[in-house]
Amino acid sequence: MQIRAVTEDYIKDLLTNGIREDGRDPAEYRKIVIKPGVIPNAEGSAQVTIGNTKVLVGVKIGIGSPMHDKPEDGNIITSAELLPVASPHYETGPPSPEAIELARVIDRGIRAANMVDTKSLFIEAEKVWEVYTDIYVINYDGNLFDAGTLAAVTALSTARMPKYESEKVIREGNLEKFKVNNLVTSCTFAKISGSILLDPDGNEESCMDGRLTITNDQNAVRAMQKGLLGAFSAKELENLMDITFDKSKEFRRLVNEAAGK
Repeated sequence: MQIRAVTEDYIKDLLTNGIREDGRDPAEYRKIVIKPGVIPNAEGSAQVTIGNTKVLVGVKIGIGSPMHDKPEDGNIITSAELLPVASPHYETGPPSPEAIELARVIDRGIRAANMVDTKSLFIEAEKVWEVYTDIYVINYDGNLFDAGTLAAVTALSTARMPKYESEKVIREGNLEKFKVNNLVTSCTFAKISGSILLDPDGNEESCMDGRLTITNDQNAVRAMQKGLLGAFSAKELENLMDITFDKSKEFRRLVNEAAGK
């Protein structure tokens, strides 16, 4: 606890002089690298690094039953695992609240933007395609939401759609690309002693008063997730949405480049 207190005081002292610990501007991301196709046996996959944060996503598509209230829609199932190798704070066992929140935020953005048309996943009565998006945090240094969203969107955008023939799932041969309607990305901001920072690293997250993740496609904000007790004013929110739309242009370029578009 003493080490954290020293780190927190140091970061806050720097911010009073308008300086971030790593020298970035308040609205600047760390280096972002996207590597598609890193899991050969998945329908789609991607690894994203933002600074020292590293997230791996695999997409698997299989046969399942539709939900009772949506008999002609396929299913989207998103899960997240915070691997113990990623941080000394992560443990084995059931999903932690942090893992559940990570999966839900990423899932909500994909659904709200209608990135995947669930009706196109219908096969026949009582049989639909299920799209599993599995998120694995393999190194933590802050901002899992944006790294996870980029990895999930890239994995979906590069996935191949299996065929269903003679009651068998065909995963080999000439498969079409999995259809996505558009691309959704997110920007996460931390508020620390009145300063608002884009893409908080692990030290910054450890002392933030509030956190806000804004998810959008090229047309509109599709979802938001606020964490902790710190508040954001209406004027701050408007400014953060402008930053989000500006940054999302570069994110979409990176995803399209990774997908070979």
